[in-house]
Amino acid sequence: MVAVRAVTRRQALDLRLRAQQLDRAAGTVADTALLDIGVQDTGADGALWALAIRGLEHPPPDELATVWTIRGAPHVYRRADLPTVAAATAPFSDADAGKRIFDASRPLKAAGIANLTALDTVADAMRSIVREPMVKGELSTRLTAALPEPYLRFCRPCNAVHTYEQPFRLAALRAGLELEAGTSPPVLRPVPGLSPAANVPARLEVVRAYLRLLGPATPQHVAGYLDAPVADVKAHWPADAVEVSLDGDRRWLLADDVDRLDDGPGEVTRLLAPFDLYLQARDRSLLLPDAGHAKDLWRVLGRPGGVLSRGEIVGTWRARKSGAAVTVSVDLWAPADRVAVSDQAKRLAAFRELALGGVEISD
Repeated sequence: MVAVRAVTRRQALDLRLRAQQLDRAAGTVADTALLDIGVQDTGADGALWALAIRGLEHPPPDELATVWTIRGAPHVYRRADLPTVAAATAPFSDADAGKRIFDASRPLKAAGIANLTALDTVADAMRSIVREPMVKGELSTRLTAALPEPYLRFCRPCNAVHTYEQPFRLAALRAGLELEAGTSPPVLRPVPGLSPAANVPARLEVVRAYLRLLGPATPQHVAGYLDAPVADVKAHWPADAVEVSLDGDRRWLLADDVDRLDDGPGEVTRLLAPFDLYLQARDRSLLLPDAGHAKDLWRVLGRPGGVLSRGEIVGTWRARKSGAAVTVSVDLWAPADRVAVSDQAKRLAAFRELALGGVEISD
């Protein structure tokens, strides 16, 4: 019997920090690990800030593309990877598709329409409508007119009938559409010749990427991240995933990462945006054991960013813009390198191309 490697909380978090390159000074689009799983582009400090704090300060815009993928959220990938991303992020099965589109699956089931068939139907309609850049609202209006009743719902906030949101988002990449970066409301445009690749290289397999960047983990953690059924995740579990014991809990790591557990701590300070991948792990209690602090960090509305210092999340931060300056407010729960926190606030201001109005640190 092969002995199961024991892993401490500190080793696990340090491994994630290094795997996500939060300790890196500089890099390229090609060697940035987060672009394998996608960098969520939500909020004022979205994907580009996540890349900047990992050493990719000024990525060439034409090398990146934004598409709706995991959980229907906008994510940034390497443009060259888009065909493979379309295949890698697609639902694993019809049951998976049904779980990912939430309540939209009920009227489809009642009408005898398979979930994957529905996504293809929405994608075909989108493809026929979007011939040039189009604002989401216009596409939604035209799509509503093109689809039959099982695809539509009455939206109380809009006081109108339109397509369900998740099928709309998850079908866009199937239709060969990307989002124009920085547009609000979103503008969609066709990517000439884009269609899902026949094969997915190992580095872009989403289950594998989660284990590499957020391991040690369980199938339940990965399923929660993808909004996928656990059974589908288990069916796509990497053959080279090995069992480890994390403070007594059964988890898995990729075999190549086991030897990296002893590489040492990550002595860095970073201001992580609210939807940074480091904060997206589905084992929140490992990252932040204090329930009160966890509730403060992962608020349902108005979520702040997290302060990473010396390997721990030690507080939250917010940025307040006023004119041509930005003030960064930091609320610390634990000791932190305040000089380093202030330096990161300066970095944020420079990233936003604003003057730093001040750094307010409270504890």
